[in-house]
Amino acid sequence: MTDNVVPLFKDPQTSTDTIPAADPGLAAPDTVRPVGVWRRRGRGLRAAVTDERTRTAARLVARHGMYVIGGTRITAKRTWDGRTASRYERMIRAAEAAGNFEEAKEWEDRLTRYRAARHHRRMDLIKAPKDMALNALYGTGLTIGGLLLLGIVLAIANKDITWVIGPIGAVIEAIRWAVMVATVVWGPAVTVGPWLGLLALWGVGRRQETAPQWALPAQQRDDAGAPITPSIVVTALRDLGIAPLRKAIKDMGDAGAAMLGPIRIAGCGVEVDVTLPSGVSTAEVQGRRRKLAENLARHEHEVFITLPAAARTVRLWIADSGALDEPIGPSPLVTDETLTANYKTGKAPWGQDLRGDGATLSVYQRMLLITGLSNQGKTAALRALALWAALDRTVEFRIADLKGVGDWDMFDGMATTLIQGPTDEHVIRATEMVEGLVAEMERRIQAPAGTTFTPLIGIVDEAQVAFMCPAIDSEKKPYGGSKATSRYFMAVRKIHNQGRAVDVLLWEGTQDPTDQNLPKLVREGAHTRISLVLGTESQARMALGDKAVDGGAAPHLLRQGLDKGTVVVASDGITIPAGQASITVRTHYIDTDTAALVADRAKALRSGIVTAHTTPDEDAHDPLADILTVLGTETRVLTQEALKRLAALNGKAYGRWSFIDLKRVLDGTGAEPYKSDGRMVIGRERVARVLANRPDTGSASAAE
Repeated sequence: MTDNVVPLFKDPQTSTDTIPAADPGLAAPDTVRPVGVWRRRGRGLRAAVTDERTRTAARLVARHGMYVIGGTRITAKRTWDGRTASRYERMIRAAEAAGNFEEAKEWEDRLTRYRAARHHRRMDLIKAPKDMALNALYGTGLTIGGLLLLGIVLAIANKDITWVIGPIGAVIEAIRWAVMVATVVWGPAVTVGPWLGLLALWGVGRRQETAPQWALPAQQRDDAGAPITPSIVVTALRDLGIAPLRKAIKDMGDAGAAMLGPIRIAGCGVEVDVTLPSGVSTAEVQGRRRKLAENLARHEHEVFITLPAAARTVRLWIADSGALDEPIGPSPLVTDETLTANYKTGKAPWGQDLRGDGATLSVYQRMLLITGLSNQGKTAALRALALWAALDRTVEFRIADLKGVGDWDMFDGMATTLIQGPTDEHVIRATEMVEGLVAEMERRIQAPAGTTFTPLIGIVDEAQVAFMCPAIDSEKKPYGGSKATSRYFMAVRKIHNQGRAVDVLLWEGTQDPTDQNLPKLVREGAHTRISLVLGTESQARMALGDKAVDGGAAPHLLRQGLDKGTVVVASDGITIPAGQASITVRTHYIDTDTAALVADRAKALRSGIVTAHTTPDEDAHDPLADILTVLGTETRVLTQEALKRLAALNGKAYGRWSFIDLKRVLDGTGAEPYKSDGRMVIGRERVARVLANRPDTGSASAAE
């Protein structure tokens, strides 16, 4: 048996494998087989397949193919959402899953309106063929008749009967040329059209980055955005550099899996609770947020660490890579023109939380403070809340914008006071406006028990200008500062102490907080404290308080310029997850032009608002003329409403006026207050007649 074994050996002359005959007497088969050739071909093929240029080409084809496929999927989904009620149903399910039944009801109402409108369109579509046929018939007849009439006119003018059909012939010739052009263009259009459609789908997919990571070029390809798994989370915690944590994970039989709760999808990311082993504090993990984010293949701003109610537990919210850089869409104030507000029971649709759920804020009887670095969206976020509240016609506004670049122009004709400017004079007027709020608050407090009041909201934007103002009044009292002699500071403190009980509120916006431009007592007097991006942790504590920052609030870790409009909120007016002291909200952005449109809707709910832009000279004012001014265009105004408007017009002169003062000025003039429907009113026509008949209407009389 062994004699018949044919050994293989290499022939050095041919560099091929040869097979000698075992027995010279046997017929020799082919003595040379090209085994080496096949091996070389196999090696060449493998080298070609594994070559980087081949991989690059394969990635190129896959990438652009996935752009087209992804663009088709996205376009189809958008079309489906636009033509069906699936978007509304999806939002209803999301709201119900989040336990937000108020929002679910709102979406259900929108769905009902959508279906009613769709039914109306379908009924119109059923009648459309008949209407189109009739319209075509009428249109053809009118066109032919018009052309014949034109032809007759031309025939008479040219004294040639052939001109009668001239216009019709010209139209026929134009149609012939149009058909010729369409015939020429149709062929290329049919050829190019599908490619243009394919290019459009490719563009959609490319913008939405529908290609997988492995198909991207090397310079764009990274491992960020990988799905979060238990092993990834445990490994990230193990490598934080906390020795007790690393040792505890190593000693666990399940390699640390017992530390983790279930990983839950939470909006544009995932959420997981981590129970830390004994000897490891939550503060140690919070202090290593950046390293934890990098261990999870995320940027620092894509990982949030909060403290739930359970002891020795941290809650990690990990965003999908790049998700927080995507816009969240327009505000419902813009998209829903039927939206209204209720100051007492409603909540302002302000933005979205990190889970992607709608974030709504109640402003009922809550003082508000919003702060942050310059140009990060503070005014827009504050203005959005005011625009919502303005849709409740019972809310009165008195506004001082100490920046004065027109950010609050749209409230002209809606606010009873509107001060805009950064000078000391503007600060003086803003201080008097706030003191007018104090006077109104004290009047309400002294009213009979059971009296109800309409909400009055004072807004001071760029309040740091007021606190830093060096101006001094005639009694040597400073307007700015944080001492007991400061007029602005003391007026704010009085409103904070007692204003909410009678619905007199103060909202302040300020920049770059310090103890000098935002005193401690003022900060702590706000019920709702909001912060955009800040520079340091100490500023974050000033803005939100120690409790919120110790619980994970970190506005100082937001990215300046990139996280515009993202705020951290500490308030009982917004739904905050159990065990947390704050919530991060990405607010809807409403630009100035769009805000003006929303304000126009709010103005349509009101009438007779006269906005006071300047403060008259308190030493030379005319009560009768001022009364006529605040009556505006209304036929008659309630005396209490007239007193409020006078206080807004000139707080120093009229801020402490009562009905007795008003009656004293009008008695004996013929414009005395009278009863209408059981309530005391002032008639505009009577006051105007008195002023017109005065001997010298240009003279001013000083008030008592």
